[in-house]
Amino acid sequence: MTSLVRLGDRDDRCSSEGHAPGERMRRHDFITLIGTIAGWPLAVRAQQPGKLPTIGFLGQSTRSAASDWVAAFVQRLHEVGWLEGRTVAIDYRWAEGREELYAELAEHFVRVKVDVIVTSGTPAVMASKRLTSTIPIVFATAGDPVGNNLVTSLARPGGNVTGLSTLGADLAGKRLELLREVVPGLSRLAIMGNVGNPFSVLEIEEAQAAARKLGIEVATLEIRHANDIMPAFDTLKGRSDALYVCTDALAGTNRIRINILAVGARLPTMHGSRDYVEAGGLMSFGPNYPDLFRRAADYVDKILRGAKPGNIPVEQPTKFDLIVNLITAKALGLTVPSQLLARADEVLE
Repeated sequence: MTSLVRLGDRDDRCSSEGHAPGERMRRHDFITLIGTIAGWPLAVRAQQPGKLPTIGFLGQSTRSAASDWVAAFVQRLHEVGWLEGRTVAIDYRWAEGREELYAELAEHFVRVKVDVIVTSGTPAVMASKRLTSTIPIVFATAGDPVGNNLVTSLARPGGNVTGLSTLGADLAGKRLELLREVVPGLSRLAIMGNVGNPFSVLEIEEAQAAARKLGIEVATLEIRHANDIMPAFDTLKGRSDALYVCTDALAGTNRIRINILAVGARLPTMHGSRDYVEAGGLMSFGPNYPDLFRRAADYVDKILRGAKPGNIPVEQPTKFDLIVNLITAKALGLTVPSQLLARADEVLE
């Protein structure tokens, strides 16, 4: 404070005498410094010296499985002024598809007092919300945030949770219509989903309802753990024409295994995300997940600059992708119609 008073005093004296060259330089530097500080993000200015604002990133699966999503998230943070390791720190924790780890990882974030928690998937969001009502939580994806009591409403979430919801786009029906284009005689469908995940249960029900409308017989394969996957395939024994896999951390972590077993059983697969098709699945149709994680970074930016999560509306996907794997189609002896390939956002071959 003493230096500021002296500067003011000298300004008063110089008002009639003119500024000396050295004084003008000091005054210019001071004003520049004040302007620079004013441009810093509010949360950065509020941090203790040497302490960066910290994002706790709770990943459902593994770093390698979510690499595209993480890259999109970090890139968007960079674009809005948050450089990892320089102006913001990110503490990554990975559940590797094991839902029993969500609470433990979220508890770590609460213990070290991160500034915001970023996660995806209903179970991970629920686990985080149970452990803190004060640390902001941003979900990049969640199935039914209102129905699962994550938020009060989409327009005004309230509390400490907000993000992006994947509910309400009738995706199950659209996926089955696409699958029928590749498998015209589809009359028996297997649906695999993690019944320990509320959103997967909802997706199973939506897929069952869509199949009934199309006159398709359904066999539901309920899984809760990775060791349930092989026995689930054993129960089919040629009783299905295709497999619908519900998008979930458990399925995502084991997507290679699921697709290998499906090809071995001669089952075309429909998925909800591109990474499943990269891992040998036949097709996927669903939200562009890297885009959702980019948009989650915008939520984080607003929160780190002082916005309250309860005042930031929950949004929905705006980009949807159709991905087709012709290598898998060939292995299954399937011919994908040219009209469908023309509509695809990406064809792997």
